[in-house]
Amino acid sequence: MPNGEGRYVPYSTSVEVKQPNEDQDIQSCLEVLKRMQVRAHERHRYALRGAHAKSHGLVKGELKIYENLPEELRQGIAKAPTTYPVIIRFSTSPPDIYRDAIAAYRGFAIKLIGVPGKKLHPEPNARDAVTQDFILANGKNLPTVNVSAYLKQVYVGDKLMSLPQSVAQIATIGMRAVAATLRAFGSDYVGGCAGQALPLTHILGNSFYTTAPVRFGDYVAKLNVEPVSDSLKALRGVPTGMSNQNVLRDMVVEFFRKNSVEYEFRAQLCTDLKRMPVEDGSVEWPEDESPYRAFGKITIPAQEAYTPTRRVYVDDVLSWSPWHCIEEHQPLGSLMRVRRQVYFAASAYRHKMNAMPLTEPTSIDEIPD
Repeated sequence: MPNGEGRYVPYSTSVEVKQPNEDQDIQSCLEVLKRMQVRAHERHRYALRGAHAKSHGLVKGELKIYENLPEELRQGIAKAPTTYPVIIRFSTSPPDIYRDAIAAYRGFAIKLIGVPGKKLHPEPNARDAVTQDFILANGKNLPTVNVSAYLKQVYVGDKLMSLPQSVAQIATIGMRAVAATLRAFGSDYVGGCAGQALPLTHILGNSFYTTAPVRFGDYVAKLNVEPVSDSLKALRGVPTGMSNQNVLRDMVVEFFRKNSVEYEFRAQLCTDLKRMPVEDGSVEWPEDESPYRAFGKITIPAQEAYTPTRRVYVDDVLSWSPWHCIEEHQPLGSLMRVRRQVYFAASAYRHKMNAMPLTEPTSIDEIPD
């Protein structure tokens, strides 16, 4: 429902507030994350993404925008009922290829095709592309407040990356034990480990969120992709086991060989900047004040989700960035502003070192089977 004044918070440039030392902190993040990416390249002799390096599947489908939406949902890509071809990548968050048993956030990256308008991408050659990206993960909020806190997390990640995977797996067991104890006492808060400390379950049973705010046309929102097919809902909380280092990929591939599914694309509109802040990424916006409301449906037919040709296409050719977007969906807050430079720098390095040009698809037919 709208706030007490009878309206949602309108978007304006004033909803964002530049943080103290933000430029310096962003530059420091770039330096550390570049060092981590170079280290991974030296290990594999192959450049990986700076984050969400491990793919678990690439699927194609369509997003159909609903008819007769209320005015506040007829924004950006949802201005009018239409259908977009869509590409979706499933991933996990570390900047290297780890065993699936190691705790990590899960990713759901969307690329729409057929979205007109200039994009906010830092690379000029990408600004005329007809694609639009949305980056989602299995957390409603982020484990850090702002870019300064994120920099501290980056330094920790840099140190952890040098440790053997066996140490990371032991830490995973400890984090999940602590999280399970807290949940048993009625608490869902497990600090900076929130997303990682969840039990190892089927990735297709997850809900996914932008975690940080984005502009939603005339308003401010967080976005959500919610499973609506019974076959997806049945996977929520289903344990996977830890013996197979690629269990998530294998589950995605096996599932989509037999199943067509539907997700809803939803928006949670901001009603109060104090209770639903833009510049504090750690705050979960209250759904009793503003629920997630559907504006479209994503349909994915049964298909081979990770063939050899798709693996090459998703890992070597494609890139996703929250800043590859039209102005009506500009990312908001310092944690999104740091992503503008970090995502671009990581993608440019990966494509250069792998001798692959940075390109955007113009048709769903370019996605290999």
